[in-house]
Amino acid sequence: MLRGACDSFEFHGVFTELHNFCAVDLSAFYFDIRKDTFYCDRADSAERRAARTVLDELFNCLTAWLAPFLCFTAEEAWQQRLDTPDPTNSVHRRQFPDIPSTWHDEALEEKWRTIRQVRRAVTGALELERAEKRIGASLQAHVTVHVTPEQAAALDGLDLPATFITSSGEITTAPAPDGAYTLTEAPGVAVVPVLADGEKCERCWKVLPDVGSDADHPTVCARCADAVRHSPLAAE
Repeated sequence: MLRGACDSFEFHGVFTELHNFCAVDLSAFYFDIRKDTFYCDRADSAERRAARTVLDELFNCLTAWLAPFLCFTAEEAWQQRLDTPDPTNSVHRRQFPDIPSTWHDEALEEKWRTIRQVRRAVTGALELERAEKRIGASLQAHVTVHVTPEQAAALDGLDLPATFITSSGEITTAPAPDGAYTLTEAPGVAVVPVLADGEKCERCWKVLPDVGSDADHPTVCARCADAVRHSPLAAE
């Protein structure tokens, strides 16, 4: 699509698609979910390393895709990734990356469309809780999300707290109680948010029952204590 649009000089449509991808898919969704992994996981954790691989692929693609429109910015970003800036290795001498056909997975796309639909309902419920002053931030919450069996299958195995940006969460196909939050755009979903149990971790800010379980790091949760213990700075 990008190559064809650029060949026919339809730059406005291309830039709009790229802007929406960066603002909606990346900033408002992927980065929002993954920032906890980047900031708080162990440096050598599989999840963090996988997310860094995604960032590397994004950088390689976006610098090439944006080069025709943000000429100087794309070049500056590209040169910063090189060990030594090299004017002969310009972003404008690159071709658009070839995207593997295996990345187009319709079943996976449908799964994440369902997840994002459920997440919109959870986000709406948390915004209402903040407006009513029952919570100050989403990380103070535990959410019980009532869904259909089909939605539950899409959510199976998902890291719910990371996806919903809460301290904890659970999925159930049981009937939702009266007063549960619903959203027209997310049929079949009902959300019941409550305050999470535990104490606030001073590192990741999640409210968890295992805060203080590590005697060496009594003010953080078990995950953060493990990350601090294995931090490169701890070895210095």
